[in-house]
Amino acid sequence: MPTTTAPRLGTALVRLLLVAATLLGTLLAAAAPASAHAALTGSDPQDGAVVATAPQDVNLTFSEQVAMSDDSIRVLDPAGNRVDTSEIRDLCSGSIVRYGVGLRAGLPEGTYTVAWQTVSADSHPIAGAFTFSIGAPSQTTVALPDQEVGGGLVGALYGIARYLSYGGFVVLVGGGAFVLACWPRGASVQALQRLVVRGWLTLTAATLAMLLLRNPYTGSGELADAFDLGGLGSVLETKTGAALISRLLLLGAAALFIAVLFGTYTKRTDEKEKKDLTFGLAIGGTVVAAGIAGTWALAEHASTGIQPAIAMPVDLLHLLAVASWLGGLTALLVALYRAPGIERAAVERFSKIAFGSVVVLAATGLYQSWRQVGSWSALTGTSYGRLLLAKIGLVAVLVGIAWVSRRWTQRLGDPTASEQAEEPEEPEEAEEAEEAEEAEEAEEAEEAEEAPEAEDTTQTTAAEDDPGADDRERAAENGTTENGTAQEEAAQEEAAQEEAVGPERAAQLARQRAAVATARTKRDRDADPERTGLRRSVLTEAVVAVVLLAVTTVLTSTEPGRTEEESGRSQSASGSTAVPERPVDIRLPFDTGGAAGKGTVRLSLDPGRTGANVLHLFVDDPDGRPLDLPEIKVAFTLKAKDVGPLPVVPERIQAGHWSANGVQIPMAGDWQIQVTVRTSDIDQTTIDKNVKIG
Repeated sequence: MPTTTAPRLGTALVRLLLVAATLLGTLLAAAAPASAHAALTGSDPQDGAVVATAPQDVNLTFSEQVAMSDDSIRVLDPAGNRVDTSEIRDLCSGSIVRYGVGLRAGLPEGTYTVAWQTVSADSHPIAGAFTFSIGAPSQTTVALPDQEVGGGLVGALYGIARYLSYGGFVVLVGGGAFVLACWPRGASVQALQRLVVRGWLTLTAATLAMLLLRNPYTGSGELADAFDLGGLGSVLETKTGAALISRLLLLGAAALFIAVLFGTYTKRTDEKEKKDLTFGLAIGGTVVAAGIAGTWALAEHASTGIQPAIAMPVDLLHLLAVASWLGGLTALLVALYRAPGIERAAVERFSKIAFGSVVVLAATGLYQSWRQVGSWSALTGTSYGRLLLAKIGLVAVLVGIAWVSRRWTQRLGDPTASEQAEEPEEPEEAEEAEEAEEAEEAEEAEEAEEAPEAEDTTQTTAAEDDPGADDRERAAENGTTENGTAQEEAAQEEAAQEEAVGPERAAQLARQRAAVATARTKRDRDADPERTGLRRSVLTEAVVAVVLLAVTTVLTSTEPGRTEEESGRSQSASGSTAVPERPVDIRLPFDTGGAAGKGTVRLSLDPGRTGANVLHLFVDDPDGRPLDLPEIKVAFTLKAKDVGPLPVVPERIQAGHWSANGVQIPMAGDWQIQVTVRTSDIDQTTIDKNVKIG
């Protein structure tokens, strides 16, 4: 009768790893190396602003709380020298997150560069730079690093460690929960023991790696700085460093849980004692798992933004539900392949737990989506929103496959007693088993030809080594030997045969017999079409789950849609004014070449936005006294849109002062302001400057 054949474990795992690696690489490549969760929403002076006089300080406004150090804001002059006081000022007020740094007095005219780098409240490094000019723009020699903060080799390693930490947590918590709640007999199955222990090792190693890489990840980007003890000390003083240390301490408690679960728990035979121990492990394991999940909630998304008091426990429940579902799914997959004697009741218990986990995921995910996205436009118009849609789609696919698995479970029969007794821990590949079967047949044919000689040799050897062999032979011939004695005789006879053929040949025969036994067990296992179908559907779930975990990891490193939209609106609004909350003020030195032909024009455009503006012109001679002119004219040109020049003829108010009302700026952009100055009938010059006007 034809039977359904399950996919080979080795091939299935290779395919799983290839698919996971490919999709994970694609996702990580598509993600920005340092996708920030906090964003710069404003600055004073603004990017590209030209101010008439040197400001006393530079202020930066962020969308959410950030961690600042003395070097977080640096202001560099055109030669690349620092001109700030290195004293960060906390200007936060209410929901406004603003920091500033003072500037030295007496700064000359020219273009200055503001370079800033900090860490957002959800642990992600952010950085940027912009320029402003005093008096008039100038050339600058400042060179900023090309590599984005959090990028490069260190950023890639840190991202891999983040992914592995999530994966290790899922396997550790989900695998332990599966054994304790669904299949207690699985505590004695070595494959499940190794799975949970490897989850613990992966999470521990990834946490240590993140702790060491944290300093270069948020700072220099140099891998060698991972072993800088001073930098490590600074990391330990941060919220993220404290969370990672707490995770390592909790992993110590998790190691004790694993030791009891796979040690003392498996040796308990008294039902009451085992029940009490199960209760204790359930309580202790839940506390430890919640604590480890809380290290993410306290240091990342949930700890900042709106409603953190609600978001952190919701995030904790979300992580535990993910671990219970996907980690339990991984344990079930291992059990179905490595321990085919798993009972139907255990699969049904996991099915109920998985359903409850999906309900919790749906509820917590809905809240988190609203909190991080905030609007329908952000759901489709931001990177975070699109990744969230991909995650929702994967969850839907996973639920659909889980429904198929549930159908297979309902048709599943309980394993036979022999299947429960024989649970191969490490089945070999099918090809090796087939070769072993062929070798077994060849061996039997060879032994058949050499039977007389081998029999004589065996009997002689057995007689010499064991004086009681004759008695056992006579008992066997008379049919009076007990079953255990017959087995002992067979073992001794086999040992004698192995001694006759030599140790190397005996070892080869033993390996072949083991391979043949494995192949037979595998055939018996694959002869059950219901279990085969369940294995295939669970394997498919596992593949989708690996991709889902990759999307989730990238999602945690992407700027939330709500923040991205707010940042975009702020930048759009800030782009409408060259200098925030005050008029556009520029200074334009001139020299017409004639007598009394030198001076400076001070131009003020109020409010410096699109629409109607008031223009003021003040002209001073080299000594700073008002300079009267026969004529002065102004023109505005937006070359990017082929607008202008738009002429403006101001009216003389008094000596050295001209004004014009209702100066219309039709659209935002980088406008060129041209001022024509005439100091005599023949001495005239035109000076210009580009200014951002909204």
